[in-house]
Amino acid sequence: MNGFQNRVLAIAGAIAVFAFPAFAETYNMNGTVTSVTPQYRNVTVPVTVQDCRDVEVPVYGNGGGVNTEGAIIGGIVGGIVGNQVGGGSGREAATGVGAMIGAIIGGNNNGNNRQVTGYRTERQCTNQTVNESRRELTDYRVTYEILGVQQTANVARSYRVGDSIPVQVTIGLR
Repeated sequence: MNGFQNRVLAIAGAIAVFAFPAFAETYNMNGTVTSVTPQYRNVTVPVTVQDCRDVEVPVYGNGGGVNTEGAIIGGIVGGIVGNQVGGGSGREAATGVGAMIGAIIGGNNNGNNRQVTGYRTERQCTNQTVNESRRELTDYRVTYEILGVQQTANVARSYRVGDSIPVQVTIGLR
């Protein structure tokens, strides 16, 4: 063939390819699974954890008796105040009653004489939020064979090696 004939054949071939529409046909077939690999991704999620500890807590009491210092001072002040009331023998009685009331009030110290009498163990808990990293399954990478060709696809369902998997095959001519 000469150069002219080659050019004519090339032009005719190009016209034939572009003049006819493309042809494609899709078939539903089954492939055979040859391997399965689970696919994961790392995710961080907030998790609430409880932190509990045993702590020593003071136990308060009245100190086991009278506040002597307070009773003496209260008695003196009460006696002075009582001595200002009344006259004659009434003054003596008022002084005695004032001293007695002052001693009682000063000795009790209005309940503020609380002292630590011991300790007890108490469990105290607090909630804390921490970030936890986890591996989460996303899908499965499946390798399958169909018509003697191996292909790979990511699928949601898990298959086992040797299972049959549905595949759409498109065969086209241009």
